[in-house]
Amino acid sequence: MIWQTSRFAIDLVRPQVMGIVNVTPDSFSDGGRHGSTAAALRHCEQLLKEGADILDIGGESTRPGSPAVPLDEELSRVVPLVREAVALGVPISVDTYKPEVMRAVLDLGADIVNDIWALRQPGAAAAVAAHPRCGVCLMHMHRDPQTMQQAPMEGDVVPQVLSFLELQAHNLLALEVEKTRILLDAGIGFGKTVEQNFALLARQSELLAAGYPLLAGWSRKSSLGTVTGLEVDERMVPSVAAALLAVERGASVVRVHDVRETVAALAVWSAMRRSG
Repeated sequence: MIWQTSRFAIDLVRPQVMGIVNVTPDSFSDGGRHGSTAAALRHCEQLLKEGADILDIGGESTRPGSPAVPLDEELSRVVPLVREAVALGVPISVDTYKPEVMRAVLDLGADIVNDIWALRQPGAAAAVAAHPRCGVCLMHMHRDPQTMQQAPMEGDVVPQVLSFLELQAHNLLALEVEKTRILLDAGIGFGKTVEQNFALLARQSELLAAGYPLLAGWSRKSSLGTVTGLEVDERMVPSVAAALLAVERGASVVRVHDVRETVAALAVWSAMRRSG
């Protein structure tokens, strides 16, 4: 299976590791650590040394309760880094829901739009559809970052998430976006209870019924802290375990902070698969 992006046709036969690069002062895990363009670029280079296949750059925190970032501020954080990162020779994803940011980074050569709103913001779908090749990741989110955990979803989340993602993908196809450009994300931690998040992991293979590859984003999430009692900066081991379980259940891409450890775990998994 191929994921078509601006500059790369990504072969998803091998699970891809997407390294997280937050250019923010307030992200839940690593906010403020890579605030300058130079520091963020060094982090990009380090993640590539550790084995990242894709880099995901974000200029706005979407942790529960986080405030929205003004457009000009997000552009000032993201654009200088993307301008440098596109020369690194790997697919560059940008985590944004603002169509103005999408257009700016795609014009610079970015490969993927990773949108927590699944292109529901006015103009976002058109920005992606206007590009001839860029990849896009559509994520499920209940409510918005400010309120999503105040009133999480109710009932069986798996069919609800599947129905939403199928609809958003269908809407993109109607805009003549090729199916090979689309990836789906269940949105772990975005308006779901701990039990619902783990139901999405246990039954993740049901989401494959939509007919698209899946991205799994479990890295350092609060649900892992709830079941382990570990603080956010102590969650490397459960994060790697969740990523491995997600791949075992059909995820093609895992979005992670701990690249080196995830790559090592997937090497063991791959060796087991080859031997089997």
